[in-house]
Amino acid sequence: MRILIVDDEVIIRNGLSTVINWEELGFELLRPAASAEEALSRLDAEQPHIVLTDIRMTGKSGLDLASEVRSRLPETEIIILTGYDEFAYAQQALREGVSDYLLKTSRPEEIIRAAIKAKQRILGRWESRKQDHLKLAAFRDALLEKLLAEGSPSEPDEAALAQVPRLLPKLCPAAGGAAAYRALIVAASGWSDASLLLFAVENTLSELLPGETLLRKDHVLAVLASDAASPEADGLETARLELERVARKLKCELFAAAGSRAGELRGLPRSYGEARHAFGFRWMAGDRALVAYDEVKARRGGKTVCSQEEEARLVSVLKGGSVIELRRWADEAVAAQLADPEATPASLRAYMGSIVLSGRRWLERVSQSLGGGKSLQPPEETPVWEADPSEPPGEALFQSLRAFLDLYREAVSGERVSYVKRAIAYIRDHLDSNLTLQQVAKQVHLNPNHFSEVFKRETGLTYIDFVTRERMRRAMEILGESPAKISEVASRVGYEDVKYFGQLFKKATGKTPSEYRAGRGDIGDGDVGEGDAE
Repeated sequence: MRILIVDDEVIIRNGLSTVINWEELGFELLRPAASAEEALSRLDAEQPHIVLTDIRMTGKSGLDLASEVRSRLPETEIIILTGYDEFAYAQQALREGVSDYLLKTSRPEEIIRAAIKAKQRILGRWESRKQDHLKLAAFRDALLEKLLAEGSPSEPDEAALAQVPRLLPKLCPAAGGAAAYRALIVAASGWSDASLLLFAVENTLSELLPGETLLRKDHVLAVLASDAASPEADGLETARLELERVARKLKCELFAAAGSRAGELRGLPRSYGEARHAFGFRWMAGDRALVAYDEVKARRGGKTVCSQEEEARLVSVLKGGSVIELRRWADEAVAAQLADPEATPASLRAYMGSIVLSGRRWLERVSQSLGGGKSLQPPEETPVWEADPSEPPGEALFQSLRAFLDLYREAVSGERVSYVKRAIAYIRDHLDSNLTLQQVAKQVHLNPNHFSEVFKRETGLTYIDFVTRERMRRAMEILGESPAKISEVASRVGYEDVKYFGQLFKKATGKTPSEYRAGRGDIGDGDVGEGDAE
């Protein structure tokens, strides 16, 4: 927070600047001004939050300065510091909006107290405006959600519609005109931080699209507004061009689905439902970045059951034990359905489920034929693919079938599930990072549920217990071999919370990290007690 001292006496300027440590108090001390005229000439450029000024100076007075500051920077706090204890001056100071009136004989702590009070008033106003802004944003988002919500209990009523001009001004037609509306759902990919990418996409689209936008967890919602009297200017082509522009600018991939046009705001729930239906065709869109409901609404559905020939080929691939061949087969099977002009997400999902069911039945037959107490337990049945997934359907099918292949290979060859060994190696190489079960399962191309079951069977530990054990072992090695601080040790084994690390370490070893290090010869450098939570 910036503070400006104004006084025509150099000894006063220098004294106020040096006697009080303004930086320590959270202030940025601007170069003191020798007159009101100098302060006014720098006012717009430096924008001080607090002005500490004398009253009587050569040229304009401190009260003249206060009056002009109040006019140009209404939020700036003025503190008068003067040698004149006169009631008339105090009265005029109050009229000019001065927030405090101190004598130059005041002790430094009194001046500090006045500055801190001024700072608190400013921060209070900032916080109040921030809360007002957040409330307004929340009301705005809730109104947009209500306009889009399906079902009569949530349909927009007159009270909600009356708020549109104030909270959603881009949805209001031009004077004397009428607007038409269309719901749009936008997904983005291509950045390692998916949430940051979505934020950037929403922020950019809100400036470019003729309508209002809303950021959701895994997509951006938009309501496009266009001239109802101009059917050809329905907003779709504009949206298509702007999506391409944003994708180039942010170096990402965008996919959007649009509902049909609604002649009034009450028709938005229908348009939104259609956009959701069209969004399910994301992986069927090919190179198209935008799919409209009208383009897919007539599709009747494609193949829903795999043929005997396909099942036989699948069994052959599974018996062959090649992960590469299995991935190729899964990709080709899905690609054939995606190329069907009648295919829908529902028919594709049913077809993929049929393939997985065939694989599950085959594995059960293999289990029965093996005998000898060998029982193959396929992972629990889970949906193979959702209508709007983040991963391609070919990958989803491959992951489901991969579990069957690994179980078969383990049973017929006695192999000790090499992917568990690969997972353990990956865990040990990445102990300093956030190791989720899903992340490790993905590294070894397994369904997370199946991976969790097999991992526990092979190691005798749950995934979490195993990772914790390995981290504690690595921590003991570091503590015994290096003088690293306990906080550094915690970070190197994946813990940002040093206290939590200390608790886990003591639970595993019976000692705090510092006690353990001391018992190994006290290699440390005076960090005893850090992270040593009881």
